[in-house]
Amino acid sequence: MTPVEEVDDVIVGAGLMAGAANVIMQLGRPGVGYGVLESTVDSGNLFNRPYKRTRTTFTYLSVATLGTAEEKKAYRRSVNRSHARVRSGESSPVSYNAFDPELQLWVAACLYKGYEDTFVAMTGRPIPADRREAIYAASAPLGTTLQVKPEMWPSTRAEFDDYWEKNLAEVRIDEPVRRHLLDIAELRFLPAVLRVPLAPFNKFITTGFLPQTFRHQMGLTWNNRDQRRFDRLTRAIGAVALRLPSPLRRFPYNYYLWDLRRRMRAGKPLV
Repeated sequence: MTPVEEVDDVIVGAGLMAGAANVIMQLGRPGVGYGVLESTVDSGNLFNRPYKRTRTTFTYLSVATLGTAEEKKAYRRSVNRSHARVRSGESSPVSYNAFDPELQLWVAACLYKGYEDTFVAMTGRPIPADRREAIYAASAPLGTTLQVKPEMWPSTRAEFDDYWEKNLAEVRIDEPVRRHLLDIAELRFLPAVLRVPLAPFNKFITTGFLPQTFRHQMGLTWNNRDQRRFDRLTRAIGAVALRLPSPLRRFPYNYYLWDLRRRMRAGKPLV
């Protein structure tokens, strides 16, 4: 199988319902959290430009998992121009730099963990053992598309588990970052006409997808009844989404990849 074919089982558009949870996981590392909170790159600010920020994130996921080597290089150059301005200042609570490959590895690890977690939630079972290693290996471009060197990506799924458990100890969500993340979970970047009806669902599904370490840091409660509701809901979604024809199952990943290619042909900015 090609790398794209390997990840086909986990590239499901419905899995993006876990997006806010994954952002919380990524920003759980202080260097990432404060990097986003203090960033002066207005085009990347979700609350100022929600559509553009969403497009940038989804396009990155699409090109990293489904794009060609040329498309990955082109998108890397565009993202790097934005990341060049994201670095800590004298008053920053922690030191950070958006080019730090260790922080980018953490972000990529969260993205991969998100793919696995949504697959489990929608199917009620882990990724099949005979496919797990190949899917994991094919997911390395989530990091290597940017500054993560191939040798930094844990070489086996078991090594990834070790990396994940070790780095959970580095998770710390300070109050300013926590408030920012709660605003994302509660969709406060959307107009009220959308936020009011959708926010309760988004906060519930976000909490459900978070490992307990992050729920604790965020001050979010969760009980057995919540878990049962979450399992019923995600498996019902999965029962529909995973049976769709591939173009529909992959949407909107395929749309954002098409949009990237359109922009490349037209010579338009990619980020």
